[in-house]
Amino acid sequence: MNIRIEELTFEPMISYETIAQRTIEIGNTLAEKYKGNTPVFVGVLNGSFMFMADLVKQVPIPLHVAFMKLSSYHGGLATTRTITEDFNLKVDIQGRDVILVEDIVDTGNTLRYLVDKLKSLNPASITVCALLYKPDAMEHNIPELEYVGFEIENKFVVGYGLDYKELGRNYKDIYQLVK
Repeated sequence: MNIRIEELTFEPMISYETIAQRTIEIGNTLAEKYKGNTPVFVGVLNGSFMFMADLVKQVPIPLHVAFMKLSSYHGGLATTRTITEDFNLKVDIQGRDVILVEDIVDTGNTLRYLVDKLKSLNPASITVCALLYKPDAMEHNIPELEYVGFEIENKFVVGYGLDYKELGRNYKDIYQLVK
């Protein structure tokens, strides 16, 4: 069933059941990789909040949770390429393994900025886990991007934390813009 947000129509793309299954798989892999450590999961707000919550529930090892808030879309359908930092990291990550949790990686501009910023804080390691990845939109080489839920076409999407004009985050499925 299609949904309407403001003037735009979106059609189903990825069901919550499919997202949940992939999140379990990623969580199991992360739990195995970081067994014996206490990693810091850093969610990038606002978009990652649903994925982050579901992901950490699947990682049954000691871990810390923190958030940062960055944006580059500012309500539109495309990135403005201007990165705004609204909420900085409030935990010391020096010498710690960091798993950066993103909702979506498209151009990679925000992610490159964020990885470089976190590296300056001297963590032991940084690994990026993104729910969605648009390889056709990518403009940067980001070797830290190790875990991807789903590779998708370069289409605008909403739901499961992703928004259009701050609306649509509450849908449990992911929807793509109907052209």
